[in-house]
Amino acid sequence: MSYFYPMIKAQIITIGDEILIGQITDTNSTFISQKLNEAGIHVIKKVTVGDKEDEIIRAMDEALKESDVVLMTGGLGPTKDDITKATLCKYFGVSLRFDKVSYQNIETLFKSRGREVTELNHKQAEVPENCKVIPNIIGTAPGMWFYIRNAVLVSMPGVPQEMKTMLDENIIPLLKEKFKTPFIFHKNILTQGIGESMLAELIEDWENKLPPDIKLAYLPSVGQVRLRLSASGSEKDEIIKKVNEQVEALKKIAEKFIYGYDDDTLEKIIGNLLRKKNKTICTAESCTGGFIAHKITSVPGSSDYFKGSVVAYANEVKEKILNVPSQLIQKHGAVSEEVVRQMAENARGVLKSDFSIACSGIAGPDGGTDEKPVGTVWVAIASSSGVKTKLLRLGTGRMKVIEETALYALNMLRKELDA
Repeated sequence: MSYFYPMIKAQIITIGDEILIGQITDTNSTFISQKLNEAGIHVIKKVTVGDKEDEIIRAMDEALKESDVVLMTGGLGPTKDDITKATLCKYFGVSLRFDKVSYQNIETLFKSRGREVTELNHKQAEVPENCKVIPNIIGTAPGMWFYIRNAVLVSMPGVPQEMKTMLDENIIPLLKEKFKTPFIFHKNILTQGIGESMLAELIEDWENKLPPDIKLAYLPSVGQVRLRLSASGSEKDEIIKKVNEQVEALKKIAEKFIYGYDDDTLEKIIGNLLRKKNKTICTAESCTGGFIAHKITSVPGSSDYFKGSVVAYANEVKEKILNVPSQLIQKHGAVSEEVVRQMAENARGVLKSDFSIACSGIAGPDGGTDEKPVGTVWVAIASSSGVKTKLLRLGTGRMKVIEETALYALNMLRKELDA
């Protein structure tokens, strides 16, 4: 695998006081980074600055000294606090010009919404006279492309959907035309049921034998670990083949923990399995409060296989809706194998489904005891072949416990369906 391409470096500048004070989350730079990486362009820095002329100019100066590509978002709206265009004019020593095509786009957009173009919106069609205009087909602020010696600076609107459309349809294709970039391939292997350190120990020999041009990254998140293999070069087919060979070798070592690849999710996988087998699923949830049902129904078409859910948060609901004997709860406690087994078995009957998921636990921060500390959760999967249960010790953090319980439960169901 050969590397014939110089590294193209990029920086991302996000503009806006609202980002600095935490009023909104900067999702734009994440999306831009992903798209640049896919295009073979290396992001070396991300910077956020406020709506101040000197800060924007300083950020552009520093970025252009280090990078071939600078992508900016924000500050292109019609109000007085949107100063990016004026700052760009000062930076390049140019004036604004009226762009007829941009104005026509604004008129068309406003007409489709039954609105009149205001003077402020009219001004959005003004752009620095030295820029190449990037059309904004779903908004009013055009993008602006500048050539600076051998580098490129692009200013895009901060509205995420407008920026994403502009980047996908115009800017990335233009960047790939200007810069010769390598093919970059990432393969994500998704694991559940094993922690990062234990996984690293399990696959240590395999990792040590990886070819030097294939890089491995561990990307842990709540309840799962994503492994990412990355390679780049000039020969696309060779790169993909070489990475996939390593994936096959990894499967022989860690297959019982691997549930999918790339954009797979457990809820999508079990949905496909249930549909393929013509089976249905329901949930009986206590500590997760319906979160497992939410995950399942987040998949379009889940009505094909999802029957419903009983959120049996109170013991009274466990008893009266799911028919869990009160004596069982009194003897063993709501968080017990005996109770969760009954919840799973009885939910199948109540909701008339082929499979059921049940859980009961202590999400915290209160309610734990020495015998059953916070993070103690029982999960059960019931089907016509019986009930399987699992005790989880998930530690503290209420949402962490809820999310991990959902992942463990869905993965238990996946294994049952895949058996």
